[in-house]
Amino acid sequence: MKLICIGRNYAAHIDELANERPKDPVVFIKPDSAVLPKEQDFYIPEFSSNIHYEVEVLVKIKKVGKHIDQKFAGSYYDEVGLGIDFTARDLQDELKAKGLPWEKAKGFDGAAVIGNWLPKSMFSDMNTLNFSLRLNNSLVQEGNTGHMLWKIDELIAYVSQFFTLKKGDILFTGTPSGVGKIAPNDTLEGHLENNEMFSLKVK
Repeated sequence: MKLICIGRNYAAHIDELANERPKDPVVFIKPDSAVLPKEQDFYIPEFSSNIHYEVEVLVKIKKVGKHIDQKFAGSYYDEVGLGIDFTARDLQDELKAKGLPWEKAKGFDGAAVIGNWLPKSMFSDMNTLNFSLRLNNSLVQEGNTGHMLWKIDELIAYVSQFFTLKKGDILFTGTPSGVGKIAPNDTLEGHLENNEMFSLKVK
């Protein structure tokens, strides 16, 4: 299993971090060791003093595909979920300033929260999904997949040009604005439409 992640896929998030708007999707990979085990708390790593939450809609690939045509991309997944792409923002900023890859800031142990999965058939349109993140019961992020610069099927077609997609691979589709720092004893809850998808504590 590989975790294929998309950066800078919501205009407001690009603006809040003062990033340049990309011409193509920004793609990076998290190792499977980044997945936070179910029911486990998230422990802030010692190497960072500025871990940010980034809530994202996820899709799980259900069959092998390469060079997938966008019009067929929807047949490559039938489950949708919600997760968090934890980011060591201080480390990422340092690496970006040096022009270096920033996997260390994105792929560390526990950096990928994967919540519950729901059948795609529950939703009438994957391009109008509402999702949100609450920090200590306060709404901090709110998004809709309609605001993506590149929609889910476009992303599947794009990344399959470079990586063979395999059953069980997970696509993180990008985060909306509102990202921020976590602290010990915080609680994070993610919702997709009216469904609670995950809840976790920060240590």
